[in-house]
Amino acid sequence: MARVVEAHPLVISYVKNQGLGLEVPWRKGSSIHRYLPDFVVRLGAKREPINLIIEVKGFRDQDAQFKSETIKTLWVPGVNNNGQFGRWDFAELRDVFEMERAFNELVDELIAKEPIASS
Repeated sequence: MARVVEAHPLVISYVKNQGLGLEVPWRKGSSIHRYLPDFVVRLGAKREPINLIIEVKGFRDQDAQFKSETIKTLWVPGVNNNGQFGRWDFAELRDVFEMERAFNELVDELIAKEPIASS
């Protein structure tokens, strides 16, 4: 993953989310758990940078599905609606042999759907 993001021209910076304190709460039944995503990648964009949370996952069990759904449907919309922490998005990359292609396509999609700044 590091090799892929370092080679992409729109990557401003990235960090392995280890010891940073970025945790996303998620629920399994009545139990609350904490999810620590793998990477945060900052992408240069037309309007403002995009903070992209990336999870690298080989095997995807049911817990991984719950975590992914929580961050996509609750956490990202919530932090974006708050507006104080920049723009955020999330992606899960699974196939190591397709990681570069998948990352490039993801960045292209994020930049293409970027809202146009009003004047």
